[in-house]
Amino acid sequence: MMEHENYTFSSDFILVGLFSSSKTSLVFFSFIFFIFIMTITENTLLILLIHSDSRLHTPMYFLLSHLSFMDILHISNIVPKMIADFLSGSRTISFAGCVFQTFLTLTLLGSECFLLAAMSYDRYVAICHPLRYPVLMRDNSSGLLAAGSWLVGILNSVVHTAFALHFPFCHSRAIDHFFCEIPAILKLSCTDTKLYERGIYVSGTIFLLIPFSLISISYVQILLTVFQMQSSEARQKSFSTCLFHMVVVIMYYGPFIFTYMRPPSSHSPGQDKFLAIFYTILTPTLNPVIYSFRNKDVLTAVKNIVQSNFLNKK
Repeated sequence: MMEHENYTFSSDFILVGLFSSSKTSLVFFSFIFFIFIMTITENTLLILLIHSDSRLHTPMYFLLSHLSFMDILHISNIVPKMIADFLSGSRTISFAGCVFQTFLTLTLLGSECFLLAAMSYDRYVAICHPLRYPVLMRDNSSGLLAAGSWLVGILNSVVHTAFALHFPFCHSRAIDHFFCEIPAILKLSCTDTKLYERGIYVSGTIFLLIPFSLISISYVQILLTVFQMQSSEARQKSFSTCLFHMVVVIMYYGPFIFTYMRPPSSHSPGQDKFLAIFYTILTPTLNPVIYSFRNKDVLTAVKNIVQSNFLNKK
């Protein structure tokens, strides 16, 4: 308590974090560090693979490369700070650092919500309307979808970061979280934030409920089309792919919706931290595996690169 009180009138915040100094936390820390390295590696490899293989220069993989880039930025925005705090024992973050972390987090979360919806639309057109796919998903169409996702994410983030961090913090500046997330920050304010909370619900409807509904509708239509396929092998493969995609989507949107679409007064720190792990750490790790490395085209591209760069030199 004395440590927190010393920062009450400081410009710095304190991130309580996930870790303590106990030995049991070392195991969890090692796991998070391993996940971080694996996420950076697999998403970087996927981007390089898509860039180097001309057969992957399609709208679907173009959108996937943006998803991988977002995931790299997202986990890099949070986990290195967690690691540094755990190793140094210092949990402070400057006001400017908190502003930047909040801005980048909201940008990436909002952009990814729309990008996942764009990817589901791409799959819907490819499976349900294959003859119209070249027209509906031209190269400039995928570029516009990606650019639009980034743009709306940035605009939303600018508004919320400016509003959330302009409130006066007249009590403890200890954020009971492992990064600067708005619901946790609002708990430190000594002014009425109910009007701003309504704005969060509006943004949540636009960035969470609407994209999630569109994704769900797209995959329902895809499944209806899949069930009409004559080949049982094709049905089973397509159903398996859709199932894995929806599991990852639910893992991302579910905790995200539960965190941002309910009043801050009903939040508990432990629950919020647990939920945030899903959309900040776990899904960036699972996305390239589910969306790409289970894909035949990607596996073929990996095989060709290995053969051309390593096997042919022997």
